[in-house]
Amino acid sequence: MSPAPAAARSEDRHWTREAIRRLEADFCRSADTHLIRVELPATPGITLYLKDESVHPSGSLKHRLARSLILYGLCNGWIGRDTVLVEATSGSTAVSEAYFARLLGLRFVAVVPRSIASAKIAAIRFQGGEVHFVDDPREVYAAAQDLADAHGGHYLDQFTYAERATDWRGNNNIAESIFAQLAKEDHPEPSWIVCGAGTGGTSATLGRFIRYGRHSTRLCVADPQGSVFHRHFADPSITTVEGDCSGIEGIGRPRVEPSFVPSVIDRMIAVDDADSIGAMRALSQRLGRPVGGSTGTNIVACAALIAEMAAVGAEGSVVTILCDSGLRYSDTYFDDDWLAARGLDWRPAAARYTAFLGAAA
Repeated sequence: MSPAPAAARSEDRHWTREAIRRLEADFCRSADTHLIRVELPATPGITLYLKDESVHPSGSLKHRLARSLILYGLCNGWIGRDTVLVEATSGSTAVSEAYFARLLGLRFVAVVPRSIASAKIAAIRFQGGEVHFVDDPREVYAAAQDLADAHGGHYLDQFTYAERATDWRGNNNIAESIFAQLAKEDHPEPSWIVCGAGTGGTSATLGRFIRYGRHSTRLCVADPQGSVFHRHFADPSITTVEGDCSGIEGIGRPRVEPSFVPSVIDRMIAVDDADSIGAMRALSQRLGRPVGGSTGTNIVACAALIAEMAAVGAEGSVVTILCDSGLRYSDTYFDDDWLAARGLDWRPAAARYTAFLGAAA
């Protein structure tokens, strides 16, 4: 073998080691996310906790996934110093991947539906990413693969690799962090953990960790009513849905994604989009800062579970995820005219969840 290829391989290995060092250094500079305790006046024996993923440097739960996907690509030899990174996304994953791509000096292109919130587009570009729009959300997969092929790049493909790129046994994943932060609480082993599903990666990590740790905690996935995931959970023969699958960005899909692992989920709750918005508004009021729509979806499921617990006199804790800031949705979910134009009557739900949370009316 000639010296030139060997030298090139040596340079590639050196670049990969340096890239991983940069990712690890960034991780060391970042504190863990907060676990916010929310007392519920109506159910004093049950406490709600919010894992606040909005405080990550790139602003959402997807910061964890983006880091894992890029590390996975580096360690598999799929990403090199000149690789163009491409992703199919509804926005938040792309913001986080653009953050890490810039850290490594790599070009990043996000393939997104034209309908996503403008603040997410601005955030992707702020992080140095490029944006490629498609009109039909179902086109993002093929368009991302085509772009990656055209540039000789790497399609990160969160929908396939989310469940395997994250180390579900630990390594400070979200599940390990939740249980560690609950250790000194009244009910350190939660009765339920609630999350949404976009790729299915978070629910896979949580469900596997619960089993690995021999916890009695159960996992509930909150899913938009139009999404395929809860239908597939009830009937595995259902793998796709037609029409708009969700008005809530980041969760709900028209097809069952490869990363969705229903066998680790104990229950799914389908949530109406108007209820998600109402719960989002109520929680924003309770916390004194805006949260995103998918967090509202989680709150609806938490309220249902807590009501069931209270009805049988059970006490305990319920944990869910505060996925991202509502600042990304100022011109959508927090715009009353925008909601009215889409027929989303969120006010009745806001009143119900304001009462549930004990927020001032």
